[in-house]
Amino acid sequence: MRISAIRRKTAETDISLELNLDGAGNSTIASGCGFLDHMLTLFAKHAGYDLTVSCKGDVEVDYHHSAEDIGIALGKAFYEALGDKRGIARYGDIVLPMDETLIMAAVDISGRDYAAIRLDIAAEKVGDFDTELCEEFWLAFVREAKITLHVNQLAGKNAHHIIEGTFKAVARALGKATGVDEKRKDEIPSTKGVL
Repeated sequence: MRISAIRRKTAETDISLELNLDGAGNSTIASGCGFLDHMLTLFAKHAGYDLTVSCKGDVEVDYHHSAEDIGIALGKAFYEALGDKRGIARYGDIVLPMDETLIMAAVDISGRDYAAIRLDIAAEKVGDFDTELCEEFWLAFVREAKITLHVNQLAGKNAHHIIEGTFKAVARALGKATGVDEKRKDEIPSTKGVL
């Protein structure tokens, strides 16, 4: 089983996170931010991962530290759960419609961190969640997961739909990329022999 448990404690957050890449999309999320809880629940469901997150953060300040540190912890768990990456498909992509919004996400589980995130979110907040934290979350995740991630907003103006579509699209792309390629299940998907 490809499972990881991470504990991250700083002066700003105290996080416990468990990730099972071979799960069924089940989740128990308590980030301290209702909107982020919803996004992480969507992430687990659409990737097909089981995810448990408990975060006690300085939410009286704002949600920045919690969002970024959960991204860090999730990225570390993702990297650890993949092990040597033997048998994975490695690449995944999707163009995902979310009502009037259209999001493209593509990932390469390359062992190298790179993020190109192109979102045009005009609203500063969805509820009490700062919309800029969507990008901060994914940047933190990518650094620790050591993957390449491209996300492009192709259409839409509704901030809620853009962020929700982004979480769903990245989850779907990651679910494909981490899926086992039965034809190559005993191989590392690289001519280098390592990722």
